[in-house]
Amino acid sequence: MFNTESYNSLYRLARLSRVSPVFKDGFGVTRRVAPEALAAILRVLGAHLDSPDDANEAIRVRRLERWGRMVEPVVVSWHPDRAEVAVRLLADEGTLDCELHLEDGTTRVWRDQFEHSPPRHSIDLDGQRFVVRKLALPDDLPLGYHQLRLTRAGRAAHAWIFRAPAQTHPLREVSESGWGVFLPLYSLHTERSWGAGDFGDLVELAQWTASLGGDLVGTLPLLAAFLDEPCDPSPYTPVSRLFWNEFFVDIAAAPEFESCVEARQLASSSDFREEIEVCRASSQVDYKRQMALKRKVLALLCSSLTETSSQRRADFRSYVDSRPDLQAYAAFRATTEQQGRQWPEWPERLRSGELIATDSDQQTREYHQYVQWLADTQLQQLAEKPRGDSAGLYLDLPLGVHPRGFDVWREPDSFALGIAGGAPPDSFFTTGQNWGFAPVHPERIRADGYRHYIQCLRHHMRYARVLRIDHVMNLHRLYWIPPGFEATDGAYVGYHADEFYAVLALESQRHQTAVIGEDLGTVPGFVRACMTTHAVSGMYVGQFQFQADGEDAMRATPSDSLASLNTHDMRPFAGFWEGLDIDDQEELELVSSEDAREARKQRQWLRDSVIHYLHQRGLLGSEKPTLRDILESCLSELANRGEAMMLVNLEDLWLERLPQNTPGTVDQRPNWRLRAAHGLEAVKANSEFAKLLGRVNESRPRSQESESGA
Repeated sequence: MFNTESYNSLYRLARLSRVSPVFKDGFGVTRRVAPEALAAILRVLGAHLDSPDDANEAIRVRRLERWGRMVEPVVVSWHPDRAEVAVRLLADEGTLDCELHLEDGTTRVWRDQFEHSPPRHSIDLDGQRFVVRKLALPDDLPLGYHQLRLTRAGRAAHAWIFRAPAQTHPLREVSESGWGVFLPLYSLHTERSWGAGDFGDLVELAQWTASLGGDLVGTLPLLAAFLDEPCDPSPYTPVSRLFWNEFFVDIAAAPEFESCVEARQLASSSDFREEIEVCRASSQVDYKRQMALKRKVLALLCSSLTETSSQRRADFRSYVDSRPDLQAYAAFRATTEQQGRQWPEWPERLRSGELIATDSDQQTREYHQYVQWLADTQLQQLAEKPRGDSAGLYLDLPLGVHPRGFDVWREPDSFALGIAGGAPPDSFFTTGQNWGFAPVHPERIRADGYRHYIQCLRHHMRYARVLRIDHVMNLHRLYWIPPGFEATDGAYVGYHADEFYAVLALESQRHQTAVIGEDLGTVPGFVRACMTTHAVSGMYVGQFQFQADGEDAMRATPSDSLASLNTHDMRPFAGFWEGLDIDDQEELELVSSEDAREARKQRQWLRDSVIHYLHQRGLLGSEKPTLRDILESCLSELANRGEAMMLVNLEDLWLERLPQNTPGTVDQRPNWRLRAAHGLEAVKANSEFAKLLGRVNESRPRSQESESGA
């Protein structure tokens, strides 16, 4: 048990370790973290706390560790500021031998005696005096990821130097029209698809959007998932953030499909077609069934390629040979299938992160390599289409990965194993949220210069014109829930935000990909201030901004934001307008019946205010407008504003009421499965839909500027 003295020591250790022992939850209520939960989190961060009395010794060790480290593992240098590094030395140390290995392969070598650099700070610790000095780096230091090695009297230290632009690529520069459409790819379908959307359908949607004047198509994460046993289709718990989901491969577009007689015969057989028709007839995506069908054909295509000598097979081999991570991923997936269980239940040797050829079947490994090649190729072909012919991609980088997926197995040191990320109590989730995934470790990711995070960004930015960063607050801090504790009992753990922003800015500028930060919900002001500093655009969601004020029922839109009426975690506009989200909360016992009744009253006041506001703006002509009239007026209002980008949820066009996801539910709701009520052919043929999107296009201020400038 922690007494007052030991808890106070634990409190100081937490502050020293960037953990908040006291914080405000989503209600604005101050919460003090239980000492047992705090101790559990600190242990994961490396503190030795076998008993309450160990906190003082852990503080001493932590301070010695910090001051004994000559330089931080990562140092950010913002261009064009002077490049320099804070160096911690013993008071009697002076001269340093410096080697700077630049990203381009060149090396700079020099010696610094600090003759013109007086100590900036000093401290006495364990009988030693430490001083902080500023080490100047070369004036012409280029942008990039560089490695610094310092040596002094047998002591050596290493640091990554992130020389980065201060801002990401501007959102306004990736779009001429300033608008696009949104629909999850699994929900999209055409007459040629097998029940859920594929990359071919995405191409068709992108081309149709461009024909109407839009230049972005947004969708949910497209990353690899477990779609057999277990089946977890959530796009926000991917097997990896480095590989695509073969569920979305357009089989008919694969060159092997044209030449593989066996595959074509299978796909056209009566039994196979009957299975496809079952998938097409359902209102929900049956991932297991459809993936099983697609895999049978894809496996035949893979065998057709690998068993015949050709230039295409040589290209495939070259692709695989150049990607060691793909080889590891394919081995992981094949071993998972051969073991029939997930990696935490594997034998000890297999859990280590290294596999040998006999651990899995070669054909299965080749299958996983092949489908990644197809997915990569098809996304690349879409991304390379001329802007006037096709809208660009707005992709989504999820916050976490599946705790039993490839990334955690392959990069265990990058994650805080045994801890779950989540959120504290708020008005939507009064008992907090446990998201179940392992957070990245704030210190260990620094040792290799954020290598895994950089890989994740590059994987997406190769093809994305815009990339949304899920839960952008995690660049600053994330709510950790230790094992055995409820979601109410977690604590915020701090990250090195400047290092994340430096990586984002570098990769964004290099790929010319704009960055959107999902900043919805309870987000401290300092987070949005940093987003502004680094040109990371926020999100304006109409349903969050509606208020019962007839004169200002739709709050002002931040100029550099991405605007929409809703998100995938909300009811579409019609469902929100009719209060179906309140029904959900009551049914799930997230609010009491009395609170639900009050919420419905508030919603009616809000509806009245929005209608009054739209009348005042001259956007509603009828005194008794229909739901469609109100939707069109709300979209017109957003379109007329000056935000950098606007997304239209296609489901709103046909007044869909069901949500794609009900947050906080797993088995209670069929999340991530809702197929669009209309196929893409029907959507394209609907003159009302085209007219509404045309009205959005004509109303966009930047669209008008472009026309006048032409």
